[in-house]
Amino acid sequence: MSHNLHNDLFLHYYKAWGGVEDYESDNLGIPDFFQRVPQDNEILPAKLREDARSALLERKSIGLLSNSELQEFWYLLERYHSPPTVNGEKFMNYENFRKASKEASPKAKQYFTASTFAKLLHEDEILSRINILAFFNYVMKKVWLQQTHVGISLYDVCGEGYLRETDLENYMLELIPTLCQLSVMESTFQTFYVCTAVRKFFFFLDPLRSGRVRITDILA
Repeated sequence: MSHNLHNDLFLHYYKAWGGVEDYESDNLGIPDFFQRVPQDNEILPAKLREDARSALLERKSIGLLSNSELQEFWYLLERYHSPPTVNGEKFMNYENFRKASKEASPKAKQYFTASTFAKLLHEDEILSRINILAFFNYVMKKVWLQQTHVGISLYDVCGEGYLRETDLENYMLELIPTLCQLSVMESTFQTFYVCTAVRKFFFFLDPLRSGRVRITDILA
């Protein structure tokens, strides 16, 4: 099948299944500033949006540090720590910080920035070093937040960065078995617990009663 025929068939079915009609010739050079969410009857645009969002979330998930990579990251910090230790805690100066960044994996290099070093540097550290444990915990928190953001975004049906009440309920119901303190809860109480928790989220994060909350606000 030729490339032109492939494009013609795609445009034909895209319009037939709810896609946008032909663009005006005068508007071909003007980029779109807003992409509306496809309606229920727009089958192909909705499917394209869903596939694109799934590919984006998968790419973000692959780019995160795994448990084994976090362990290697810790070994790297220990290898480049700068003596002396203080009360058994190890520190790292900026010179070793830069050396470690050169040996870090491509995924970990993004955390070796001057702004990160300055953020973790304490004024009372006379040797201008950062605590490697504090740096490691900082990276772990970043990774956890990104993992959680990707996980919650899977429940965002529209892909606009918001969760409706039913979306948040579905997320929390599937989250309960992974939480030690809640995994032993009887199934008869789970629905009541989820309903109460979701109502609290919406009470504090949706003051305008729009019926949805931002994912970034949930993580904050």
